Amino acid sequence: MFFRIPAKLGAGLLLLTLLSCAGTLEPENKQEEQPEKEIPMPAQINISISGTTLPVNIEDNTATRALVEALRKASITYTARDYGGFEKVGALGRSLPASDSQITTHAGDVILYSGNQIVLFYGSNSWSYTRLGKIGFSTLDELKSFLKAGGGDVTVTLSL
Repeated sequence: MFFRIPAKLGAGLLLLTLLSCAGTLEPENKQEEQPEKEIPMPAQINISISGTTLPVNIEDNTATRALVEALRKASITYTARDYGGFEKVGALGRSLPASDSQITTHAGDVILYSGNQIVLFYGSNSWSYTRLGKIGFSTLDELKSFLKAGGGDVTVTLSL
């Protein structure tokens, strides 16, 4: 005993069967998506003033990660001025994510102030800051000479 299915209905059933199976078929050459490789944080960045470059050993925090990301695109140059007889401060030209806490700074500290200013200490101060890192130097006199402490404005370049 045979059943006869009308041609229009048979074509519809065939199409429905093919469509329901199509979603379960896997392409033969499907490539797995590769996760983006995270670029490791460097341990240091460079700070240059008047043709001399010193390393800055950086902290690992949201501010330094944002700074390093910006430095991967291009060096950052800004002007810093003496303030209070213990620091050079300058506007970074951008904001970084701050995580301020009350700290006492020391000579060589590189600090984020107000989210958009970099402070380079050649003395000490207590305030609410975000620590970015510490300039590598041998003596306090070397650091003060490098920063031109008390000598007016300097052009600072940060780079990787």
